Amino acid sequence: MIKLLIFDLDGTLVDTSVDITNAINYAVEPFGVEPLSVETVKSMVGSGITKLIEGLIPPQSPLAKEGREDFRDETVRRFLEYYSKHLLDNTRPYLQVKETLSKLYNFKKAVISNKRESLSKEVLEGLGLLEFFALVLGSDSVPERKPSPVPVLEVLKRLGVSKYEAVMIGDSNYDIGSAHAAGVKIIAVTYGYRSRDVLKDADFMIDNFKELLDILPQLRT
Repeated sequence: MIKLLIFDLDGTLVDTSVDITNAINYAVEPFGVEPLSVETVKSMVGSGITKLIEGLIPPQSPLAKEGREDFRDETVRRFLEYYSKHLLDNTRPYLQVKETLSKLYNFKKAVISNKRESLSKEVLEGLGLLEFFALVLGSDSVPERKPSPVPVLEVLKRLGVSKYEAVMIGDSNYDIGSAHAAGVKIIAVTYGYRSRDVLKDADFMIDNFKELLDILPQLRT
């Protein structure tokens, strides 16, 4: 029987894409990196901001050969400086998220994000969602981040639930990899930041958050 629901944050519970894009473009502006579109950022989000920023260095750029660490560290600093002040400018829950979470009161619920824990909690609190979750882990909460199984295993340990009693809900290959590596089933949402073909290895797919109410009873039998 499923007792625990483990949710991804960005692209699953909330659409943070515009605010993240604005923060990234602010962060890279001094370094001559072309501004990114929201759709481009959506395709890159998931592995954490540090890896995303490293991927922005053009192969032909002098930064690719020297100064990479200085670029990365300064850009991350600028990103966090801006993003922490603009977390909720455009960020909103996806349709039916709050209403559906309120109906899932029989389940323990947790969030695992590759966003830092404090920022994850601030987003959830600002949108009136934090109260639904017993635990929130971010990229700095445990030694490894998704797609490692480490954060999933940590949630199971802290909440006293076996891998057979949990299911993960996410929108990316990182969520799928993390869940499968931990031996947990994964429900992929198709409305987030990745296309359906990227999500093909998920155990289930849903097109709307409220479909959880229909699919979870099937997992409990």
